[in-house]
Amino acid sequence: MKSRVTIYDVAEAAGVAASTVSRAFARPGRVSTETAARIFAAARELGYRSTSLPAVTGSVSRTVALVVTDITNPFYAEIIRGVHEAATGLGYTVVLSHTMEDPHVERAWIEHELPAVDGVVLASSRMSDSAIRMLAKQKPVVVLNRRLPEVPSLLIDNARGMRRAMEHLGELGHTSVTYVSGPEASWTDGMRWHALREAGYELEMVVHRVGPVNTPTIDAGSRMVEAILANPTTAIVCYNDAVAIGVIKGLHSRDIRVPDEVSVIGVDNTQLGEVVDPELTTVASPLRDQGRTALRTVVAMAAGDAPNLKPLLLPVRLVVRESTARRRS
Repeated sequence: MKSRVTIYDVAEAAGVAASTVSRAFARPGRVSTETAARIFAAARELGYRSTSLPAVTGSVSRTVALVVTDITNPFYAEIIRGVHEAATGLGYTVVLSHTMEDPHVERAWIEHELPAVDGVVLASSRMSDSAIRMLAKQKPVVVLNRRLPEVPSLLIDNARGMRRAMEHLGELGHTSVTYVSGPEASWTDGMRWHALREAGYELEMVVHRVGPVNTPTIDAGSRMVEAILANPTTAIVCYNDAVAIGVIKGLHSRDIRVPDEVSVIGVDNTQLGEVVDPELTTVASPLRDQGRTALRTVVAMAAGDAPNLKPLLLPVRLVVRESTARRRS
């Protein structure tokens, strides 16, 4: 009979001490991202299951709530996947909620479920800062894609992402850019607009904004084309991939060719970007890693670890595909 895989087997395979393996599972905030990734990869390869994991003291339900604003938005798919993978490895269950971009629905659902969970991951919350602070006083909370000084947060490097998008367009000869903005309550949208304006100033490019798109879907993006054409431009940056694809559809319906006449860039690098014609140039983020890290952080806090209030900034990269091209003279 095959013996059960132990923490020492994982430590040997990952080239670390057994105590480091223990910290990676129970207190992930105390292990570097690279080391943790090596440990979890070794654990998966060896078949180290949640039944082998050390118990997390102080936990009541071994359940964590994950709250997303719109489950139909492809942006959340990788975050959900990362949260679920990490929860499975730690022997936790995830309760998923979708709040339809409505802060009142979000708050009501959390208040209903809060007594039954050990912690909460808020993905792009639309609630007010004060509501999130109040929640964080009751249970461990991690917020994604939003910075709150009193609450642990995992952020995408929006400044770098928007800078790379603008640099790419500038290299292609574009001098004016329209930004199709996202939901008014989105902290991320505000950061992206601020970063685009700064980059435009430094690169001597004119930046104009249309929107907001409060439900950032393909249909909503298509409906924004009239506003875009009211102030003609040769390049467009959109709040997310879905809006960008909608913009491309709307431009095509008006016989405006992408990228021959207008270049379009999205954000998130969802799978939709590879099936649209032309394939979408986009700013990619490590969304699955963000989900994994958020779950492990909440579990560590539920186990008694002090929260790390310094925001964790995750890197981005520009994925250049077919929706951007050199500006015509």
